Amino acid sequence: MNKTNISIIIYVLGLIFGALVLDIWSAETSPKALLGMVWTALFLISLYILEFKNK
Repeated sequence: MNKTNISIIIYVLGLIFGALVLDIWSAETSPKALLGMVWTALFLISLYILEFKNK
């Protein structure tokens, strides 16, 4: 299993955790919603770095 697949699995597990435990996607807008955006930004940065290192 390569590092990209591991990164994707960690991202999906983090989204599930955020949805079920932190209730990120509730109807109320709160600072917790920013956690989802930060998590996605970290995921995209990690994918870019992992793909850049492979080349």
